[in-house]
Amino acid sequence: MNDSVNQTISERPRRNKSPDFRTTVLRFPVTYGTIVITLIVFLLQWLSAFANGNNLICGPEDVICQAGAKVNWAIAAGEIWRFFTPIFIHANAGHIFVNMYSLYAVGPSVELFYGRERTAIVYLLSGVSGVAFSLAFNANNSVGASGAIFGIVGALAWFLYRHRDLFGAVAKDQLRRIVVVIALNLALGFSTMIDNWGHIGGLLGGLLIGWFIGPHLVRSQTLDQPNRLVDSRPWGEVVSNSLFAVVVVAICCLAAIFSPFNQH
Repeated sequence: MNDSVNQTISERPRRNKSPDFRTTVLRFPVTYGTIVITLIVFLLQWLSAFANGNNLICGPEDVICQAGAKVNWAIAAGEIWRFFTPIFIHANAGHIFVNMYSLYAVGPSVELFYGRERTAIVYLLSGVSGVAFSLAFNANNSVGASGAIFGIVGALAWFLYRHRDLFGAVAKDQLRRIVVVIALNLALGFSTMIDNWGHIGGLLGGLLIGWFIGPHLVRSQTLDQPNRLVDSRPWGEVVSNSLFAVVVVAICCLAAIFSPFNQH
C-alpha cells in the first residue's frame, strides 16, 4: 500500500503525483534489477568482442556468447550452465531492446501480484524451461530472455484466469488481450528464424509455475479495510511448491538432453 494513504490529508487540495523513478525501481526491484543485469551482460559482450578485434555481438570474438549460448552439443557434453546463461545473453541491440522493453512493460504487473520472490522464481525457471524446449526441438544455437518473458506473461495469464470472477470484466479483458498477444507472437515466430520452441517452453513453464506458486487472493472483511484482498496461499506451500517446480524443470532439462529430436 502507498504510504501516502496513511498520511493526514491537508485541507489544501494537492495534485496527484506519479511516483518518481527511484520509488518505482524500489517497488519493482526484480524487474528493474533484471534489466540492469542483462544490460551489463550485453555491455560486457560488446567489450569482449571489441577487445578481441571485432564488435560483432555473438560473433567468434564475443567470449561471453560463445561460452554461454544454448549450444546443443555443448549442453550434451556436460556444460549444464548453458540452461541458465542464455537468458541473459542477446544477439544484437535490437534483440535486447525488444526483450527488455517487453520486460519493462509486463514485469511490474507480475511483480505487483506475485511479489519479488515469486517473480524471480517464475522468470528464472521459465527461462530455463525455454532453453530446455529449445534444446529438445531446435538444433540451432540460441540466446535471449524471450523464453523467460513469455514465462512471466504466462504466469500473469494464469493469475488473471484464476481471479477472473474476483476482478470481473477487467481481468477477462486483460486475459483476452494477453491471449491475442501470445498467439500473434507465436505465429510470427513460426514464420521467421526466431526460436519459437524457447517461447513455447517459457510460456508453458510460466503457466505451470504460476499454478504451483501463484497467489490465491480472497476478500478480507475488516472495519478499516472492508474490501481488502489477501493471499490465502501459505508461504510454506509456496516454498515447497517452488522446490517441486525446480525438480520438474530439472527433469525437463534432463529429458531434453536425450530427446530424439535433439540433433547434436
